[in-house]
Amino acid sequence: MRAYADNFGENVDAWGMVGLIHDFDYERHPSADQHPVEGARVLTSDGYPEWLIDAVLSHADYLDVSRDTRLKQALYAVDELSGFVAAVALVRPSRRVADVKVSSVKKKLKDRRFAEAIDRSAIVEGAEALEVELDQHIEMVIQALAGNAAALGLEGSDDSET
Repeated sequence: MRAYADNFGENVDAWGMVGLIHDFDYERHPSADQHPVEGARVLTSDGYPEWLIDAVLSHADYLDVSRDTRLKQALYAVDELSGFVAAVALVRPSRRVADVKVSSVKKKLKDRRFAEAIDRSAIVEGAEALEVELDQHIEMVIQALAGNAAALGLEGSDDSET
């Protein structure tokens, strides 16, 4: 989210916060009838701004909240793809997201058994909503994750040779 905010000349910290908190309720409320609605209730009661809450709600297709801003479009676009890229990194021998190539991600996207819970159509639709080529979108997410690899546990290991 921060990378796309920077790319679009938007508030990097605000977009980053949305990216960090948009799924905070998922482990406790993973079903469509609760996520992210329960999270939005918490955010509302904690005094978060309406624009942020609306963005969080917009990433769930089943809520039919309009993605009428770049922020909402970007959140939708990176949500599934960031998890998918992380999964691709974790099956590489090095386990380093910096070693992931766009071609590897696209190849894995074709394998429906790989990370099967990931909605591939959301990845494609997200890039289209941002008016970004899919390859460029994938590269942007790879680079953003690589820049935060240590915090995400995607920096790999030194014993990848074994």
